[in-house]
Amino acid sequence: MALASSSANTKLDRIESPDSIGEVLRRSAAPAGSTDGAPEKSDFPLSLGRPKSTRLELGLKDRLIFWMLVGALHALSLMPDFILYKLGVACGLIFHSFDHRHRRIGVRNLEIAFPEKSAAERERILRGSYINLGRTGAEYVRLGGFFYRRLARRITYNRLDVWNNLTPKYPGKGALILTAHFGGFELLPAGHALHGFQIGLVHHTQRFLAGDDLVSFIRERAGVQIIRKHTAAREMLRSLKRGEIIGIPLDQNAKRSEAIWVPFFGELAATPSGFDRLAMMAGAPVVPVFIVRQPDGISHVIEILEEIPQQRTGDRNADALVIPPATKKPSKRWSENIPSNGSGRIAVTAPAQ
Repeated sequence: MALASSSANTKLDRIESPDSIGEVLRRSAAPAGSTDGAPEKSDFPLSLGRPKSTRLELGLKDRLIFWMLVGALHALSLMPDFILYKLGVACGLIFHSFDHRHRRIGVRNLEIAFPEKSAAERERILRGSYINLGRTGAEYVRLGGFFYRRLARRITYNRLDVWNNLTPKYPGKGALILTAHFGGFELLPAGHALHGFQIGLVHHTQRFLAGDDLVSFIRERAGVQIIRKHTAAREMLRSLKRGEIIGIPLDQNAKRSEAIWVPFFGELAATPSGFDRLAMMAGAPVVPVFIVRQPDGISHVIEILEEIPQQRTGDRNADALVIPPATKKPSKRWSENIPSNGSGRIAVTAPAQ
């Protein structure tokens, strides 16, 4: 599968001209077509354009802050990519040097995940995670500013046939995408939408309202449907019945009132129980999907793994705890990329033993 080259990206810098911010705001999602690296054909429904907006109603102060943030992103996005990415890496290294609190958490998590590795090896992984976050920040500037459509040319798929094969098996059921904050995680839903697929993403409203509106603006402009958490269950069921795709990152601690406890790296982890219950109610397949940064640092492959078989005995509580392992193991290329491209500990639900 061909990946976009750095020379192609340099050419894009020269031939694309920036649009006004007003034009950017009026622009709908990029249609599916001949974009380099895009899937040639899929049975899943294509995006119908810009999704219905769920952005917040802001007061004057928050609205002014929002416009300042939009302006700052567009100004930064005028930098060519080779400078923007270097700036992102530099910021990642600076955060690595001064973010003592999260470094301690990262070291502890890596000790749990990789007890066989030396302290130096774990520190190398942690440092690489901060560099990855810096590159992700640079890509977020591009996604929120000018020339954002070029990102689709840097994202290709591995095993898109997995999704296409689900369509005859689950007609009109859509699909639930199990993912995590891994690799260039912000590009997973956006890149998918820019390739022309309709995808929804559950979104937790942030206290910083201007920042929340900025995130919603960037995602919706790419074609991602924002599903607010307070209406998530009902809206996700409706979307799945329309045959759409819903992405849920499942790598953070759940509220104790909403959690089930499953073993993860030898410890119990508070895991959201709603994901499996939603799949149960909708009758939709669950497919693990991750976006993996490639060695060149700027291109990505969306790795689609096998559908996760779901246990259905009639006992919902027991079925939510037991998720049988996938029928096939990830490819060697996928497993080799995990340590160097991850952005931290991945707390994906593990099967109860």
